Amino acid sequence: MNRKKWIVNECNKDIAAEIAENCGVDPFAAYLLVARGLTDEFLVESFLYDTDISDPFLLPDMEKACERIKSAIDGGEKITVFGDYDADGVTSTALLYSYLFKNGANVDYYIPDRAGEGYGMSEMAIESLKERGTSLIITVDNGISAIKEVEKAKSLSIDVVVTDHHQAGDVLPDAIAVVDPHRKDCDIEFREWAGVGVAFKLVSALANCDAYDLLDEYGDILAIGTIADIVSLKGENRILVRSGLSVLNESYQNGTLRKGLKALIDESGANKNMTSMSAAFRIAPRINAAGRMGSANRAIKLLLTDDTEEATLLASEIGSANSERQSTESGITESAEKYIESHPEIKFARVIVVDGENWHQGVIGIVASRLCEKYGKPCIVISESGDIAKGSGRSVDGFSLYDALSYCKDILTQYGGHKLAAGLTVETKNIDKFRLLINEYAEKTEAILPVLRLDCKLNPASVSLDLLSSLSILEPFGAENPQPLFGLFNMKITGIQPVGSNKHIRLTVNKNGVNLPVMLFSVAAEDFPFTTSDIVDLAVRLTQNEYMGEVKVSIQVKDIKLSAMNDDEVQKSLMLYESFRRGDALSAEQKKKLLPDRDFCGNVYKYLRANNGFGAGEEILCYRLGLKENKIATLKIALDMFIELEVINYVNGKYFLPGEQKKVVLEESVLYQSLLN
Repeated sequence: MNRKKWIVNECNKDIAAEIAENCGVDPFAAYLLVARGLTDEFLVESFLYDTDISDPFLLPDMEKACERIKSAIDGGEKITVFGDYDADGVTSTALLYSYLFKNGANVDYYIPDRAGEGYGMSEMAIESLKERGTSLIITVDNGISAIKEVEKAKSLSIDVVVTDHHQAGDVLPDAIAVVDPHRKDCDIEFREWAGVGVAFKLVSALANCDAYDLLDEYGDILAIGTIADIVSLKGENRILVRSGLSVLNESYQNGTLRKGLKALIDESGANKNMTSMSAAFRIAPRINAAGRMGSANRAIKLLLTDDTEEATLLASEIGSANSERQSTESGITESAEKYIESHPEIKFARVIVVDGENWHQGVIGIVASRLCEKYGKPCIVISESGDIAKGSGRSVDGFSLYDALSYCKDILTQYGGHKLAAGLTVETKNIDKFRLLINEYAEKTEAILPVLRLDCKLNPASVSLDLLSSLSILEPFGAENPQPLFGLFNMKITGIQPVGSNKHIRLTVNKNGVNLPVMLFSVAAEDFPFTTSDIVDLAVRLTQNEYMGEVKVSIQVKDIKLSAMNDDEVQKSLMLYESFRRGDALSAEQKKKLLPDRDFCGNVYKYLRANNGFGAGEEILCYRLGLKENKIATLKIALDMFIELEVINYVNGKYFLPGEQKKVVLEESVLYQSLLN
């Protein structure tokens, strides 16, 4: 069920007015801060103006880590920074390697191959490093679960210092030091760093200087890595990203930005003022693509190179890898959706688990994210390769994937991650068993309803550059501090214009005599489910757009729905439908409520025949038929029965009537009979 309930944040206007006056904040920005739960001056000032970066030695084992690393530097020992192939791991590796190299260490780095080795340390990699002469491994963005691998290193007389930010298990690796803010014995106020943030804390401890002095040199890649890993942009992360972006933009303008990062920014087309949003959508995916579609070593080299020509070539190569990633991702997403739609037992499960042979492991996490958004529930995508399968999952707020995988640990070879994103390895023969087990866990948890949270309702007449500029104090935007999302309610559609070779739509909407142009991206005109004169609610974001020297506010639509449809009633009906299709036990009253009678089915069929089918979704079809929201479930069942009886076809989200019409008996439908029993 991907229909989201829209919730508008509540705000005490009196408190917002006090904060605006006492904290010197624009009244509209103060309103948004209060709506987001920052209801006293201390919280607001801490969020907006805090500049304190915590003492790195508050992290457990930091002194031990520094002592061993300094000893290795002084003794000329071979140190290997053991990283990861995603953007967080790449920036972590580049940051720590750069510092150690600059300070005279005999250092190299190692990034495991995603396809051949998978995530984290492996005994094979450790044996390889032994042959290279490594006597000290420092992990970044991995290592907290490498119990056996650290033991293997010890057996080969290699010391290990672990730095990681993932959840720590009950047993820690027997390393020289384990620096992870999520250790159970770690008692610090802020602990939500990305892997690159923990690496920066290590460098701060090694340098034993003001962290801001280090930000001048490492803030750019620290900001990129933190944004890329989608960790909270509150607390210290907000400080690090804000400072890092400032360093990045200033150095870009004055020509001192590291050559590789400048080349990548230019290749991406984001060569204006870099924000957290442009970093997240233009830079991070390209760094990730290097490891997804080949070797992440290309991205490391890019961040470390001081040669302009090499930087340009690497940036171009990584840009091509990103295009290849997009194409591969689209193909697998299409295959996964086709499989899900043809297997109701998977589609209607509480957790979708879909698997395929030799799906590219570099993109299955992105595919899982796409499916999670489409179906509004946790999704895990598994790629089979012989007897072993590897999966990646994404979740929704309120359902911890890490906890769910922990419940299934007895049949998993390996797993790890966070609440909203996780990975796993499982024997291919156990995939079906895993699917059952994780849904058994989900059945024991409270049902999660997809929610779209709006910061506030917006008066169309108030949209202006001044309003937009007042939001800048809230930046940088990211996890737990999202770019503001506003609601434009009861807007009449007065114009629908295809743009960009019909890849996008420009709408004109009107309320109280105010016309607003709004953009809906990646939707063709023929796929737009609404018509002129429809009254709709719009969830929008505001951005600044400059064209031919003129600066305007760009209004971008993130979601749209009919104003007349009640969210609560829609979700109740959809939940009941999913429960029925999932095979849950329903009461006689619920079954009666769902059962479509002959007149109901007849009216639906007549509408479809008169309109040559329908492709705008069941909620809108319900509205066009003049039905109440609580009839959406009944409507969906009637449509499912039509498909079962081959009265209509359903392809790519659209209902079609076949060339030949035939008479059918509703009672012959298996779905119909299941509601009678």
